[in-house]
Amino acid sequence: MERWILHCDCNSFYASVEYALNPSLGTGPLAVAGDPKARHGIILAKNEAAKKYGIQTAETVWQALRKCPELKLVPPHHQEYEKFSLQINRIYREYTDLVEPFGLDESFLDVSGTLHLFGCDAKTLADRIRDRIRKEMHLTISVGVSFNKTFAKLGSDLKKPDATTFLPKEEIPRRIWPLPVGDLLYVGKASAEKLARLNIKTIGDLAAADPLLLHSHLGKAGLTLSKAARGEENDPVIPPEESGPAKSIGNGLTYPMDLEGKEEIRKEMLRLCESVCYRMHKEKLICRTVSIGWRTPDLKNKSRQGALDPPGRGVVAITDRLMELMESGGGFKGPVRALTVTAQSLAPEEETYGQLSFFQVEDPTEKKREKLEDAVFHLQEKFGKKAIGRALLMEDQTKEEEKAFLPFHGPKNF
Repeated sequence: MERWILHCDCNSFYASVEYALNPSLGTGPLAVAGDPKARHGIILAKNEAAKKYGIQTAETVWQALRKCPELKLVPPHHQEYEKFSLQINRIYREYTDLVEPFGLDESFLDVSGTLHLFGCDAKTLADRIRDRIRKEMHLTISVGVSFNKTFAKLGSDLKKPDATTFLPKEEIPRRIWPLPVGDLLYVGKASAEKLARLNIKTIGDLAAADPLLLHSHLGKAGLTLSKAARGEENDPVIPPEESGPAKSIGNGLTYPMDLEGKEEIRKEMLRLCESVCYRMHKEKLICRTVSIGWRTPDLKNKSRQGALDPPGRGVVAITDRLMELMESGGGFKGPVRALTVTAQSLAPEEETYGQLSFFQVEDPTEKKREKLEDAVFHLQEKFGKKAIGRALLMEDQTKEEEKAFLPFHGPKNF
């Protein structure tokens, strides 16, 4: 049976959802942004019209407004993006049960075993799915169609917006190998720079390179990239229910202004830990170890890792432990440009939280705090994240600041 993989990528997803929810926004340049009066005043996403002005994701709002004074700004509505993502993936699953989400706005589909049910080839099926998403969800998607995940993903990037790119095996040397090596999945900036020093600048150069040379400079990743460039990647499309429990859960941010001092760093660390603990709550997991990574203004990366004793998913307990680890690594001696927190050694919550030593006594206060946090997460799931939260993290969201944004009109279809 011939193998056909689709990579479906929603175009300008956040901005497109905002249009679907509120058509009165019009068709001009629009960006989803953090509040310009708070520390989160950066561009999170933009539409095609805004891209024409050179507006970039992660640049500050004031920089974007200098490029395009008529730019419309709307605040993010993450719960609505999640709803749209779930509905879009439900549509995908009507065409195959092998659907693997790749973030909120991307998914891989293996349609090899279901094409006969629809009486068409893979490219035609991709066009049908695009048409259905456009009509039912009022969004557009770009679809790459190829024989593996690597080239399906690359194909969806070649034509945007609202397009299908078909890449059979015989066309890879002509259409893919001349492209910059950085276009290949998992070739990041650092890897591209290492490859450039080896005079490997295109995907074709990578495909032709000696795998032993790549391994000596990039380790196991070099062999993986070599196989991908030659079209030998054959990873299966794995639905979430078959992927098994996560090995780690993390979140990180690069800040538009450097963080200064323990108080400011702790506040942002608490914000990141809340998102990580919320995901552990949803997946009914606890963690046994935690790690903190930070980047200084001179772009030096530092990290520390340690045990969480006893294991759990308490926001405050994890934040306190990470603060200890960061202090031990000298993290408070200067400004911080970026933070990343990660919960590791995950286990189901029903498993024992670890055997207590003879001298160790379980902290009842911490258990009560975790139960309270779980209750807050339940309320946020039901009524939205702004309904309840820590005063320390909600103080940025004043009424005056929210007036800076256009009104949000709730969804009509969900």
